[in-house]
Amino acid sequence: MQRIKQIDPVTTSNEAVELLNEVKSNMGMVPNIIATMANSTTLLKGYLGLSGTLGNGLLGNQLTEQIALAVAGANQCDYCASAHSALGSMAGIEDNELADNLRGNSSDPKTKLVLDFVNDIVKAKGRVSDTSLVLMHSNGFSNEEILEIFGHVMLNIFTNYFNHLVGTEIDFPVVNTQGAVAA
Repeated sequence: MQRIKQIDPVTTSNEAVELLNEVKSNMGMVPNIIATMANSTTLLKGYLGLSGTLGNGLLGNQLTEQIALAVAGANQCDYCASAHSALGSMAGIEDNELADNLRGNSSDPKTKLVLDFVNDIVKAKGRVSDTSLVLMHSNGFSNEEILEIFGHVMLNIFTNYFNHLVGTEIDFPVVNTQGAVAA
């Protein structure tokens, strides 16, 4: 049950309505998480700003969805697991890979390396070892890419915890994180 309700566009501020209309024109829908964030236009603008900026980065849509799934699995966020499974599928990721990503794994060695790094960030609460960073660098990842990966991890922790706080009603095909523990 949702603990903080979604806003009603009819009775809310013009600023919130404008933000929701922008999301709808970009996505074709307003996900429940966004409609709930709209209770605070400050929060929603911050989220949309960081999300939009990171979405235009170096990593590519598939990898960012895979990172989102690994973080959702680690934090047992069914809403984000559901949303990013749907978005990952639309980005061309196969179902078995999506399931692996939710467990922090991948059949692709480079993606697995990234998801291992993501799992290190989540488990160590950002205090990854020097070895972990050296491994990323030695496999061709630049400082910019490493920090962008970190940004995506933080953005997804934010949405995971938001959904835990408010109990966001899932409006995507439901994916359950029960048993999805990082490899």
